[in-house]
Amino acid sequence: MNTLRNKVQLIGRLGQEPEIITFQDGNKIAKFSMATDDSYKDKNGEKVERAYWHNIIVRGGLVKVVESYVKKGQEIAVEGKLTNRSYDTKEGEKRYVTEILVNDLLLLGGKS
Repeated sequence: MNTLRNKVQLIGRLGQEPEIITFQDGNKIAKFSMATDDSYKDKNGEKVERAYWHNIIVRGGLVKVVESYVKKGQEIAVEGKLTNRSYDTKEGEKRYVTEILVNDLLLLGGKS
């Protein structure tokens, strides 16, 4: 059952070009936002569509895949875990961010 703890699987489209960050030691990460869609019928029976946005972080060897093949608008599948962090803005306000740390990525289709 431990394999199911903090596991996230999403299929969606990139909302922006991936941002590649290179650290002083040469390691890289890729960051991008990804939208997943959902729909339901409201009390009047009309279809309501909604997009949910997710912050995605890719590390390790998968960064090369993102750099070479992943573009804005592309449909991908990711699997990973939820992580949380906080930071202080220039104005001194504390902000909280939830991100998905990817350990597997699958290219599903091109831009549409």
